[in-house]
Amino acid sequence: MAMDSSSPLLVLSSQFIWPKEDLVDAYDEKLSEPHVDLHGFLKGDQKATIEASHLVRTACMKHGFFQVINHGVDQTLLATALDKMGPLFNLPFHLKTTASAKMWGFSTAHSNRFSSKLPWKETFSFGFDHCKTSNNEALVVDFFSSILGHEFQEIGALYEKYCEAMRDLGLALTELLGISLGVERSHFRKFFEDGSSIMRLNSYPICEQGSVALGTGPHCDPTGLTILHQDQVGGLEVFADNKWHTVPPSQNALVINVGDIFMALCNGEYKSCVHRALVNKHKERRSLAFFLCPRKDKVVRPPETLVVGGGSRKYPDFAWSELLEFTQKYYRADAVTLQNFTKWVVSARPCDV
Repeated sequence: MAMDSSSPLLVLSSQFIWPKEDLVDAYDEKLSEPHVDLHGFLKGDQKATIEASHLVRTACMKHGFFQVINHGVDQTLLATALDKMGPLFNLPFHLKTTASAKMWGFSTAHSNRFSSKLPWKETFSFGFDHCKTSNNEALVVDFFSSILGHEFQEIGALYEKYCEAMRDLGLALTELLGISLGVERSHFRKFFEDGSSIMRLNSYPICEQGSVALGTGPHCDPTGLTILHQDQVGGLEVFADNKWHTVPPSQNALVINVGDIFMALCNGEYKSCVHRALVNKHKERRSLAFFLCPRKDKVVRPPETLVVGGGSRKYPDFAWSELLEFTQKYYRADAVTLQNFTKWVVSARPCDV
């Protein structure tokens, strides 16, 4: 990884050292999770759809994690999107520090927000509006040009195309999840289809002291669904059955995990996936994470069919903008974000008189 001497990721300071309880080794066993074949579902095959929905339901009730194959996303696009991360993360560090705008652009270990337990990684993040495409407003292209220069227009166009593919896959997955939950097929798709999602490119540099550092600490994603495309280095782990399990990379598969928004949407029936990323002392690791999000003012509320026990609700109504504000301003995302957000949002609202 090309960085100049001012990069904070060249030296493992105390800020990057994690508590022992977060560094518990994973068991040698791999996570028991299905590889869901989407070919029949995407082609409208009823039998294949039922089989896929059963696999998804089992995984989501247990740990909220599964992988998909035959997902319809062009393999060349996936490979190119991973390859073109090089020109971005190999930029001089002093240029990366200026290429940021609020929550977008480059971030080095989130050091602008936190002073301890820093993740050993660099990220490049940007937004993607589901209702804007390259045919009307090329927002991703414009963002790359404005923050990095016109010479990055082509890479911006690539990632805009990548986001469009992830949006389409994500919305299809919401239909499969709806079927698996026994609700109307388009229910969750309608909730997310006019949303504004988050795209994040992750680069985990080589870390010679990986035994005391983490690429990403234990957390649940506060968003709806995450679609992860990773290289073959490995490092992803999922917490299930009270222990950490390794998730080795699988060629041509995309990793899917449930986030906090979707857990609230299904009234807690499906689990938001607790996961982390290890660092590697021999190889740099890279991944692309697409976080499917609704429109910011959408009210997160489960359908009545998923509210059991005579109207028992596990979470109050809230807008995605409220949860986003909570994680950006007041709370670092971890394994219990939704529970603590629920307490915060209830206490922050005026009591009924």
